[in-house]
Amino acid sequence: MNTKVWVVDNLSTESNTYPQLDEPARLLREGEVVAFPTETVYGLGANALDKNAIKKIFEAKGRPSDNPLIIHISNKDDVNSLASNISDDAQKIMNAFWPGPITLVLKKKNEVPLEVTAGLDTVAIRIPNHKIALELIVRAGVPIAAPSANLSGKPSPTNAEHVLTDLSGKISGVLDGGETGVGLESTVIDCTCSIPIILRPGGITKEQLEEVIGNVEYDSHLSNEDYIPRSPGMKYRHYAPDAQFILVNADYNRFQTIITEAKSAGNRVGILVSDEGSKILSADVVVNLGSKRNLLDISSNLYKGLRNFNTEKVDVIYGETFEEVGIGVAIMNRLKKSSGDLVVY
Repeated sequence: MNTKVWVVDNLSTESNTYPQLDEPARLLREGEVVAFPTETVYGLGANALDKNAIKKIFEAKGRPSDNPLIIHISNKDDVNSLASNISDDAQKIMNAFWPGPITLVLKKKNEVPLEVTAGLDTVAIRIPNHKIALELIVRAGVPIAAPSANLSGKPSPTNAEHVLTDLSGKISGVLDGGETGVGLESTVIDCTCSIPIILRPGGITKEQLEEVIGNVEYDSHLSNEDYIPRSPGMKYRHYAPDAQFILVNADYNRFQTIITEAKSAGNRVGILVSDEGSKILSADVVVNLGSKRNLLDISSNLYKGLRNFNTEKVDVIYGETFEEVGIGVAIMNRLKKSSGDLVVY
C-alpha cells in the first residue's frame, strides 16, 4: 500500500480553504485509515461506526483487540448520538475542557460497534483542540475512532515522520500538520461512577478537574493479564524504545555510578534526562527533555526523546524520574509504562 502524505499548515487562519483535507476525509468515509495531528499526539483514524474500518486500525498497529479506542468528534451535541446517561459531572467537564486533551468514558449507545469499545458497554469520547483534526472530522462527516498512530507498544508519534517510520505502507495516508503540542495522550476519566475516576492521566490534571467537579479519584487497578482495560494505556506495556529502558530514582551521584557500571560492562549507554541532569551526567548518548522547572516542556519532548534512541544503537537507556504533581503524574505514568515499571534506586 502506498501511504500518501498531505502537508497542511496548522498556523493558517483560513482553515475552511484547506484543499488537502478533502481526499483524507473522503478516504475516511470510504472505510480507509488515515493518520492526523491533534494537540496531544498523532491519531490513527477510521470511521468509528464502520466495523471493517476499525479492524484496519488494529491490523495496522498490531494492537490487542481488548484495548478500546477513543472516538473523536467535533461538536458536543454529537455525544448524544454515541452515549447515554450523561451525568452532570460529565457535562461540567465537557463545558470546561472541550475542545481539549480530556476523554470521557460514558455508557455507549447501540450504534457504537463493540469493535471500538473492546466489547465494553462504555465508550470513550473527546473533542480535540486542533484546527486540522476538527476540520477533518467535519469534512469526513463521521465520528473518528483514533488511537495513537504508532506500532503498538512503541512511543506515540508527535510528528508525521514518526508515523511514517512505524506505519508507512500499512495505512492510506498521513496529514502532516507539524509537531503536536501537549505531547502526551489525553486524560481519560470514567464518568459512569458516582465519583469520577481517572483511568489514564494526561494533559488535564486531577487538580484542574477537582476545581470543576469536586472529588476525583485515580484508578486503583494494577495492570495484569486478567484485567479488562476500560481505557487505552491501562493494561499493556506502551511507549517503549527499542533498547532496554530503566528508570533511576536516585540523586545524580548515584545515577552517574549506575551509568559508569553499565559502561564498564561493555554497554553503550543512553540517558533520558532533564536539562539540569544533562549538565551533570555523562553518557554515550544524552537526550535532554527540558528543565524540571517546566514539566510542560518535559511532556512535549518525552516521546520524541524516547524515539531518538532508536537511531543511536544504544544497549541500555536510563531515565530520570520527575515529581508526580500536576502533569508530572502523566509524565511518570508514561515513563513507568515505557520501562515496564523497571526502576533502580
